[in-house]
Amino acid sequence: MLDLKTLLLLEVCTTALQAFAWLLVWRSWRYLYELKLIAAGFSAIALGLLLLTLRGPDPHALHIFVDNMTIKLGLVLLADGMARFLGHPGCLRVGLIILAAHMALWSLAMALAPLDLSLRIHASTVFTLAMMGLMIRILYVDRGQPSFLRWITIALLVEYIGASLLQSALIFLQPTLFAEAPILSDVNSWYFFQGHLFVVGLFICLLFMVGVRLSLDLRDRNAALAQEVTERRRLEGELSASLDQEKTAREEQRQFMHMVSHEFRTPLAAIRYATEMLGIMIQNPSDAVEKRLIGIDASVSRMTQLIDRFLSTEKQAVSGLKIEKLDLRRLTMEVQQYFDHVDLGQRLKVRPLDEAPDYWGDVEMLQTVIVNLVDNALKYSPRDQPVEVTFSRRNNLLVVKVADRGIGVPEAERSHVGRRFFRASNTRRTAGNGLGLYTCRKLIGYHRGTLDLRPRNGGGTVATIRLPMPGLATASLSNEITVEETERA
Repeated sequence: MLDLKTLLLLEVCTTALQAFAWLLVWRSWRYLYELKLIAAGFSAIALGLLLLTLRGPDPHALHIFVDNMTIKLGLVLLADGMARFLGHPGCLRVGLIILAAHMALWSLAMALAPLDLSLRIHASTVFTLAMMGLMIRILYVDRGQPSFLRWITIALLVEYIGASLLQSALIFLQPTLFAEAPILSDVNSWYFFQGHLFVVGLFICLLFMVGVRLSLDLRDRNAALAQEVTERRRLEGELSASLDQEKTAREEQRQFMHMVSHEFRTPLAAIRYATEMLGIMIQNPSDAVEKRLIGIDASVSRMTQLIDRFLSTEKQAVSGLKIEKLDLRRLTMEVQQYFDHVDLGQRLKVRPLDEAPDYWGDVEMLQTVIVNLVDNALKYSPRDQPVEVTFSRRNNLLVVKVADRGIGVPEAERSHVGRRFFRASNTRRTAGNGLGLYTCRKLIGYHRGTLDLRPRNGGGTVATIRLPMPGLATASLSNEITVEETERA
């Protein structure tokens, strides 16, 4: 005959160790959060068995109730944890409903017949049938675990159901055998022994299920990793093809720029030659004629300079930026003279700085930017409205503002102004190609500065250039820095 106290103590230790083992497994693989429920289920069973072990010879009814309900709560948590682990909807609500019904029947049996153990045992058998049947159904419909493992687990559950039915049958057929003995007598040792074997067997089956789950997860991750590697190789191939296309496009653009540069220089050279011939042929020209000839020559020089500095990419890489200290008075004078030659100087109001700024950069480029901005302001402003050019220093910046009372820029299109070939919708009646502001931004970018366009109070636009002081002074010793180096910087 088995000693029941020793058997219960062994089962308490075994179940507690199993609960601890599940906690360790969950700590190692946190994403398997369902293992917490399984660990909680084994912990509740261990606690209920410990309370049974500590029960005295004449226990209180509440003690008996708490012991048994704790063990059955553990079965509910086990069923819910196993269902969630296998990827099925949780059954905690159903389990708690079954447990609540069992508690009601158990309480009623203890209240009506406190000395009749058969009613409580039959109620426990019904609860066991319901919970084990729920777990069997979950395993039967599952397809994630190997079939042999599922059927072994189902066999364990069926064995436990059979033992519970056998206990109820023995009490029903031989009531005198249990009439004089308490429920925790050695007569019931066989039932607790098979329960111990059931818990150990269930632990082993669940452990194998976790191993299968981890193996499947590893296989899925390997497959996902292989797919990602394949996808990255495909993207790498597409990127390589795109880079090749970009190189081809850049080469075509370089050739196009070279062709445009050549085609532009030919008529400009003809204009310059014609201007020089007119200067030779016309003896003692009037002031107006001489002024016009000087203006034509200045415009041709500026166009040639623009081609050399902007359109010809190859020339930019070779000649680069010509760094020198900015002579602001000379710069403002040349800007003023340029527009005087085309009879627009009277509309220009220049406000230079009193002190010469300590700024280093490509003066010709900066002059081209200011001329382009002023030309735009004059072009899109009424003939009776002046254009103001203001130089100032603020927060270690050289600031140049070109303000007009022109047509302005539509608010919806303000972010697009300055893109290559883009022209605002309200400029269509005026000739242009959409390269002026783009050129300005490009040349200012070589100096690590910024160009902003803002609406002016009362109408018009304010173009603001901000150049960090002292500019490209670090390159002043070599007196030259390539455009590509400036863009990288």
